[in-house]
Amino acid sequence: MANDTRQTPFQLIFTFARKYVRDLVITVISMFLLVGVQLLIPWIITRLISAVTTNETSSQVMNLISQLALAALAVYILRAVLSFLRSYMAHVAGWGVVADVRLFIYEHLQRLSLRFYEDIQTGQLMSRVVNDTDLFEQLIAHAVPDMVVNVITLFGVLAVLLSLNWRLTLFSAAPIPLVIVSLAVYARYVRPAFRVRQKELGNLNALLNDNISGIREIKAFTREDLEVQRVNIGIDRYRRSLLGALRLMATYQPFIDFTSSIGQLVVIYFGGQLALQHTLPVADLVAFFLYLDLFYQPIRNLSNAWEQVQGALAGADRVADLIQQEPEVNFHPQARPLAHRSQGNIAYKNVSFWYNQGETVLEDITLDIPARHVVALVGPTGVGKSTFVSLIPRFYDVCSGSVTLDGVDIRDIELDSLRRQISIVLQDVFLFHGTVRENILFGRPNATDEEMVAAAKIANAHDFITGLSEGYDTLIGERGVKLSGGQKQRLSIARAVLKDAPILILDEATSSVDTETELLIQEALERLMVGRTTIVIAHRLSTIRNANTIVVLEGKRIKEMGTHDQLIELNGLYRRLYTVQKRLDPHEAQVQAGETLQAIP
Repeated sequence: MANDTRQTPFQLIFTFARKYVRDLVITVISMFLLVGVQLLIPWIITRLISAVTTNETSSQVMNLISQLALAALAVYILRAVLSFLRSYMAHVAGWGVVADVRLFIYEHLQRLSLRFYEDIQTGQLMSRVVNDTDLFEQLIAHAVPDMVVNVITLFGVLAVLLSLNWRLTLFSAAPIPLVIVSLAVYARYVRPAFRVRQKELGNLNALLNDNISGIREIKAFTREDLEVQRVNIGIDRYRRSLLGALRLMATYQPFIDFTSSIGQLVVIYFGGQLALQHTLPVADLVAFFLYLDLFYQPIRNLSNAWEQVQGALAGADRVADLIQQEPEVNFHPQARPLAHRSQGNIAYKNVSFWYNQGETVLEDITLDIPARHVVALVGPTGVGKSTFVSLIPRFYDVCSGSVTLDGVDIRDIELDSLRRQISIVLQDVFLFHGTVRENILFGRPNATDEEMVAAAKIANAHDFITGLSEGYDTLIGERGVKLSGGQKQRLSIARAVLKDAPILILDEATSSVDTETELLIQEALERLMVGRTTIVIAHRLSTIRNANTIVVLEGKRIKEMGTHDQLIELNGLYRRLYTVQKRLDPHEAQVQAGETLQAIP
């Protein structure tokens, strides 16, 4: 589906519905037949009344009654079969569309740049993927079929009523224009109300997601009562927005009932007169009342269907807003996959980057990183170290200049092919809810058990894994909550080892673990770095003394660059920073380089 022009909610929904034309055709045919079958029931009753009020012999009447009873039985059986087909096939199409839309949205979300996720809560996205799309099923499986059935029934009954007595039919249909006008007015006000309801539901989901994810912090800071109040406010806001939409519905439904009552009053008054004057047979008057109930029942049902239509369109509005978000990382049609494993030569050429046309984060950065070299980044917090390395896998695109890999602009390399050349070990390790095995195999699912165990051994993780209750098949909980920080970090290293990419990005994570664990992690990292181009975001300068090049970032630019000995001899910011950290016990103070540099006058 193209994102270049915004689709209307109906276009969005029925674009996905095309795949289920067969199911929808069966639904429509079933609905047509169902309407015809329902119209037979009042006819059978009319024939029964006519039969028992005639002067025919008892045997003839009983024979006709038997035939009418068998016909009614056949009608009821056929109605049941058609009702099943109409309902089930409509649900097949409806939930099929919901599943396809959800998959499409998720694929679209994966294409969006990280910058998009920095400005939106996970709970909001979950609400749009699940709650808003859930309303599509109501539209396709309920609202639209119901509206079709009701409209067909309306015209079918109208034809029968006209055949019975056209004058009485016109009198009884007088309130219909009021219904049509009310539908338009209702849609004008109820759809915004449903959109507000969905927005408040998204806010509530976002709040609950944050609080459940941060339950440890809530307990640690004794925020339970305050968070209960916040959740209560969110629940109340959703309740009030929901009641606002329901208030409109509650006003509309009685109005429809009242208009249908007017039609019945007309028939009672004028129909009674016609029957009294013998202008209209009593059997026809009874039939007229039976069909009139069928006539106004679709009108009453239209209010419920119309409510579902407006709710689904409100959800489609929010989904359309999400789909309209364009990836900030541009996909070049001429991009090609790498033909072989990258050598790992990386070059920044006059690179500048800024967020949303705001303040520049990196300015005119030029740096060559030879293959299999180790480059360490040093600088104060917020100087752009994480942004610097995020440009390599194209989590963000440069605003000016270029980043090349083996002499090729990375924008000319297919994104999947580029990212397969890069392993990343972050300070904030993310592990998925699942087993140890599943998390290690995440980057290379087809690896053998022998390769997985070998990677775990390189990462110094095998010993603690085998000590777990079920070894590699132990469930580690959401975000690895059942593991220590050092264990999670070693699992992430094992994951990177197994991926075996030629480029390695490290956000050092040894500052928050004990000395023994730090040594295990550092040893695992040194094994991982062998033969790879490595970029390290350094927090402890003692861990990067052997780097081929140390880059000191300050004020959006490269301030200093060289080996450890060269920078010490230069007697600049790096030496001042190193001197301060050397005076402190690194395993007790655990001062990060960025914070220390900011504290230096």
